[in-house]
Amino acid sequence: MKFISWNVNGLRACAGKGFADIFKAFDADFFCLQETKMQEGQLDLEFEGYESYWNYAEKKGYSGTAIYSKHTPLSVSYGIGIPEHDTEGRVITLEMPDFFLVCVYVPNSQDGLRRLDYRMQWEDAFRTYLKGLMAKKGVIVCGDLNVAHEPIDLKNPATNHFNAGFSDEERGKFSELLASGFTDSWRSLNPDKVKYSWWSYRANARANNAGWRIDYFLVSDNLKSRIAGAEIHNDIFGSDHCPVELNID
Repeated sequence: MKFISWNVNGLRACAGKGFADIFKAFDADFFCLQETKMQEGQLDLEFEGYESYWNYAEKKGYSGTAIYSKHTPLSVSYGIGIPEHDTEGRVITLEMPDFFLVCVYVPNSQDGLRRLDYRMQWEDAFRTYLKGLMAKKGVIVCGDLNVAHEPIDLKNPATNHFNAGFSDEERGKFSELLASGFTDSWRSLNPDKVKYSWWSYRANARANNAGWRIDYFLVSDNLKSRIAGAEIHNDIFGSDHCPVELNID
């Protein structure tokens, strides 16, 4: 099975930059999106052979997630069941026969880490949610997790040490999540490889490959043996992020 995840940074904008052709070329079983920045009815973008599921933020033009699936799930849920965390359209979960697929757009701690306290609350609540799913069956988590875990995961770790996405607190929560029973699929197959999935629009960052790896597929340890491949498609444009891929036997 092929899984794709992509923070499109506004699906309506990305649709004007070749999204449909990219989508069709991947021919994925599951195609997960983050930061759709849409409300219901703003864009009619369906593909033959796929069902789609959407979670919209209450705030217009903000956040939002979606999943296109070739396979009909047993059930679909939106959010993590905590009202204070479920107004921004950040989580969709599909229950399949032998795993849960969770598409997530993790909150950004923002400049000056002004939303860090909320981010820490979110991290604990989301980890608890995932552990509840793991008690039932395997879990695949994908999306923009808004953290570069280790220095190898961003171009300039020293100068970004106290910035959003590379603070000690955020990295620590990511370590906690892995320790709770997850594997970072791409890093597990590429322990020493440098590749990024997001580049700032500032300072010609993408042309200079001054990027961050903040988009992930995490696989619960009971599915780890089924990882058949993982990729970061940094040759694909249309957003400030690029698509990431997981293949599961």
